[in-house]
Amino acid sequence: MKRFLLFLALAVAFTSHAQRLALKKGTITDGIKVNDTIPETFALYLPSNFDTSKKWPVIFIYDMKGRGKQALSMFAGAAEEEDYILAASNNIRDSLSISQNIMISTRMFNAVSSMLPIHTKRSYTGGFSNGARFASLVPTFIKNVQGVISCGATVANTEVLSSKRPFQFIGIVGNSDFNYPEMLALEKTLNKLRFPNQLLIFEGEHQWPTQEYLSMAMEFFTLASMAKGDIPNDRAFIKEVYEKDLVQVNNWVTSQKPLIANGLLDEVIDVFRPHLNVDSLANSKKILKRSKLFKAQNRDQNAVFFKETLIKEDYTYYLEEDILTYNYNNLGWWNYQMEELKKFDKSAKVFERQMGKRLKGYVNALIEDNIDMIGAERNVDQEALFFLWMLKTITDSNDFSYYLKVISESSKMEDYGTALFYLEELLKNGYQNKKELYNLENTALLRITPQFNEIVEKYLKEARYDIIDE
Repeated sequence: MKRFLLFLALAVAFTSHAQRLALKKGTITDGIKVNDTIPETFALYLPSNFDTSKKWPVIFIYDMKGRGKQALSMFAGAAEEEDYILAASNNIRDSLSISQNIMISTRMFNAVSSMLPIHTKRSYTGGFSNGARFASLVPTFIKNVQGVISCGATVANTEVLSSKRPFQFIGIVGNSDFNYPEMLALEKTLNKLRFPNQLLIFEGEHQWPTQEYLSMAMEFFTLASMAKGDIPNDRAFIKEVYEKDLVQVNNWVTSQKPLIANGLLDEVIDVFRPHLNVDSLANSKKILKRSKLFKAQNRDQNAVFFKETLIKEDYTYYLEEDILTYNYNNLGWWNYQMEELKKFDKSAKVFERQMGKRLKGYVNALIEDNIDMIGAERNVDQEALFFLWMLKTITDSNDFSYYLKVISESSKMEDYGTALFYLEELLKNGYQNKKELYNLENTALLRITPQFNEIVEKYLKEARYDIIDE
């Protein structure tokens, strides 16, 4: 049946002002003001069956570039299915301090709580990558946050976790994500700290999980609320989710993925223990772990983790040295490393293929972190940035922005040989935005040279300026 969007008019009373908002149900409303005195806004999602007669759970989603609507769109399908409200600030930034972002979060929390019937014991946070890391900090500074959905990221700092203010941590990560080994290690750390936590693993890289996994995380929150008595037990809901999760476990077993099956079975036992007798699942888990396939895959994965750790240590060491010395001569070594990683893509061993993807993700994240750190310094080391931009064209050849940065900076220094080299490399890799190319900063003199236009004509068929033969 075709779904029609319903409209809801809500009278919204804030402490500093009053306004009337027309909020759509089943879609994202963006640009909602926190209040009239501060230029901060947020995006909001209300499920299609929202009404004001009951208290609702809410998840505050974080994107460190302030893209509230975009962040909510990733969670909206699951929130619709599981009856959760979503909100995301448009003013959170990774360039701001933690205290500034926490203050922005607090104001958004207060605004949402004042305008909607929010259940006081069912507020959560979530996000992906850096947004997830920040989401894991929020419960330490803002009271009554009961849980975190962290996609592709560990907690920002385990040292700030306190047993006096526990929250439920649900990690979701792909087994080819460079954060996967750290997420497995975090699970053990949280268990030692007796912190409630679950880890959901899917087959994929550093990417947003599918709606299925986000829905599962929300279901785990709902089950935990029932176990604590914050909401009434719904036996039909418990039975439905339990059977669905067991089907997923069996699917992983059938597809010969016993490690993922075992991990999910762990979480099912943990989440459903307050509601059902799970002794039979505990026995199934023992049988699964005794299987030859599980033992073989567990051994192979641990061996790969050890090798991966050594390679990551090399990347970290050499990158630090190369940045300090502006070691352009070592760019060839980095290119060799990327060629070596490509060999893992063709490996007959699945865990080596996963490792290759993780290592590529790791080295790119490492370089980007250094770019961000250097760029944030009061006195920016432009030479170090220039080196890292060059390196990024090697480790992630499909990210055209770094080629453009190198061409622009080389032209500024009147190093046209370097600029032309990276221009051709850029076009070789499929870049086709001629308008952007001809408007690139610092390249006015470069663009009128015959060499520049010859390269453009070679790959894009037509140059803006005529090539004059001498």
